[in-house]
Amino acid sequence: MKKRFYFDTSIWLDFFEARDEANLPKSKWAGELIRKIVIDNDTIIFSDNNMTEFNNIGYSGFEIEELLEALKPNLIFVESTSKQIGRSKDLAQKRDIPKRDALHALIARDNNAILITLDEHFDKLIDITKSHKPKEFI
Repeated sequence: MKKRFYFDTSIWLDFFEARDEANLPKSKWAGELIRKIVIDNDTIIFSDNNMTEFNNIGYSGFEIEELLEALKPNLIFVESTSKQIGRSKDLAQKRDIPKRDALHALIARDNNAILITLDEHFDKLIDITKSHKPKEFI
């Protein structure tokens, strides 16, 4: 059965920017998971929320498209809904987490995708969706 994955933007950045740390091979894990997804013909969901976070740190739309080009056969782009955006603001305020992280969790849940992240904020959203580390799937 095909799996659907949703990456927190930090996972994308680990992959594209080779952001390994001592004793924490984040880039390696992200790369291995992406290779496995491609080999297994699974799907990665990329959202407007990911795009906005990339833009906020200085990536242009063209640069993002170029980075994702090789993954297009395994990639689905989704737009967040106004309901998800409203709910993410509420969750962020009530749980003291970034609203974009709350939005990532909602997008993953609503698209029946496995949320991949190393960010601890998502532990506060376990009732929305369970988060997983990349190495759990490689």
